[in-house]
Amino acid sequence: MKNYGYCRVASSIPAVKVGDCMFNAKSILSQIKSAQENGVSVICFPELCLTGYTCGDLFSQKLLLKNAQRALEFILSNNVIDIISIVGMPLEVNNVLFNCAVVIQDHRILGIVPKTYIPNYKEFYEKRWFESGSVLPTDEYHIMDSSYPFGKNLIFRISNEYPDIDFTFGIEICEDVWTTIPPSSSLALHGAEIIFNLSASNDIISKHAYLKQMLSQQSAKCMSGYVYSSCGFGESTQDLVFGGKALIYENGNLLKESSRFELDPQTIIADIDIERISSDRRGNTNFGQSLQYVSRNESKYYDIVTSCYNYPDYDRMPLERAIIPHPFVPSGNALDERCEEIFSIQVMGLAQRIRHVNAGSIVIGVSGGLDSTLALLVCVKTMDKLQRSRKDIIGVTMPGFGTTGRTYKNSISLMKELGVTIREISIKDACIQHFKDIGHDMETFDVTYENGQARERTQILMDVANQTNGFVVGTGDLSELALGWCTYNADHMSNYSVNCSIPKTLVRHLVAWVSSNSIDKAAKKTLDDIINTPISPELTPADEKGNIKQKTEDLVGPYELHDFFLYNFLRCCFRPEKIYFLACKVFALKSNKGNPGYGNRPSYYDESTIKKWLTVFCRRFFTQQFKRSCLPDGPKVGSVSLSPRGDWRMPSDASFREWVEECDNIGKKS
Repeated sequence: MKNYGYCRVASSIPAVKVGDCMFNAKSILSQIKSAQENGVSVICFPELCLTGYTCGDLFSQKLLLKNAQRALEFILSNNVIDIISIVGMPLEVNNVLFNCAVVIQDHRILGIVPKTYIPNYKEFYEKRWFESGSVLPTDEYHIMDSSYPFGKNLIFRISNEYPDIDFTFGIEICEDVWTTIPPSSSLALHGAEIIFNLSASNDIISKHAYLKQMLSQQSAKCMSGYVYSSCGFGESTQDLVFGGKALIYENGNLLKESSRFELDPQTIIADIDIERISSDRRGNTNFGQSLQYVSRNESKYYDIVTSCYNYPDYDRMPLERAIIPHPFVPSGNALDERCEEIFSIQVMGLAQRIRHVNAGSIVIGVSGGLDSTLALLVCVKTMDKLQRSRKDIIGVTMPGFGTTGRTYKNSISLMKELGVTIREISIKDACIQHFKDIGHDMETFDVTYENGQARERTQILMDVANQTNGFVVGTGDLSELALGWCTYNADHMSNYSVNCSIPKTLVRHLVAWVSSNSIDKAAKKTLDDIINTPISPELTPADEKGNIKQKTEDLVGPYELHDFFLYNFLRCCFRPEKIYFLACKVFALKSNKGNPGYGNRPSYYDESTIKKWLTVFCRRFFTQQFKRSCLPDGPKVGSVSLSPRGDWRMPSDASFREWVEECDNIGKKS
């Protein structure tokens, strides 16, 4: 049974009766048992949930405090094995009352974390009853006839015999996260990968949106999971209403959210990716640097180590988190916003280069395919922005042995409709002469046959640029660079490459967006046909009907799979086994059969097909690094880029053996 580096957590809003500790304990215990059955490792409950948050001056009553302790003992005596639970209650230490989170597992207390920042403003007068945990140093204190670790600086480390299910968490309480430097910031820097927040936050207009924004930012700044639970129905509504809020974030992203203003108890469950959190922290040098500043003025942090074997069988159960099949392609309005921003970045990058070199022209090869179309659209918009004539764009169509009537017609039509300078230069005669010179059989459609055509096209573009005091704009995209699906010193090379960090699955959407929003309407019909044209290098002859015979995705694999592999390999640093696991969870669903790729829903691929193309990806990514080591300049648009100068530094001679071996071993019994 594999864990794949996930930790299943829960945030719960139990039924509450203010002052009825035993009722509250039974409600909490019920949700603990339910979470245990669902494979949850850690469950978090709201602030002061054993007594109710709105007890007011009843917190001064000895009876309430004793009953809270009895309720906790009831939970401990009836608690199920393994799952870790975090409950809120008032606790008296050295005759001082603290608002605490008690961490329990099985029949024992692991540690107790007091609230650090006690509010004393407007409707919240907690300082009337509670003291800050800062008044006591972290230590063991005698509580409820025994001694337990007590303090704000506790780090809980779950260490098992299987390293991929280890994780670390810390705790803060409600007001703590609203402060300038929340305790969670220090907890994260000292190793906590998940922060649990026990809260009691009332509901007023606009507060919920602000709270969500704040929690998202805190989880992003801490590069952590963040599990938040705030009390709901059952609390006193004498002056305030608590609508109940359960939220789970991971590095700024909302994984799960409860409904508000519900009358019944709620529990939300999500799988937090500990491996992804660790990867993000390793890759961010500022994270480690920050530790030196928090360490100077803080007391020591104490580790509490335990084991937890309550987790789901992820190979048989669904993940409690969304898996995005097309990670580069958002949905809805976000897609339009993404396309507009990316297109603007491309245009600004090209505009600066044109001005800097005082280019008399920009030269681009126009094939009638998606990549060259997007690059041409960027060129057109750039010239418009610079208030220069579109005639300064020299679009060169270079028909060869594999050029079909459809792509040729689209390339000419598009250039006419956009008003650029058109040059048509056939490469056939030059290639025939070249193949004759090197003694290559024209009927042998091998790599020499294909690459000879690609290099002839690049030579033409470079020479035309010299003729016109211009430079060549490259058209290759991120996915092709990842796979090395380009000819070295041919389409691999240009003077400025505007598409170099645009993945193939996004190119089609970008062209569609430009067609609808940002370019001449006269070109729309042609652009729509280009969008629906199969992806092909067109380097071998067409079939007997003149249709494209050489389809890229038949040769190298589906781009929606490769872009999925690329994102998870490069951005998340996942190993092949985990990438395969995630790909199967999202692509190998029978409900996907018949769905087109590149949209919001994925196509269907069986597990053997996913394994096949993942192996191809790993092998090609390693063996083709030499092409990426000498890439031309081009604008970075997203978090995944392969520029050898700023984003991806990999030796060209690195061995792919261990990655491909892991691919080969997928599905085999160890």
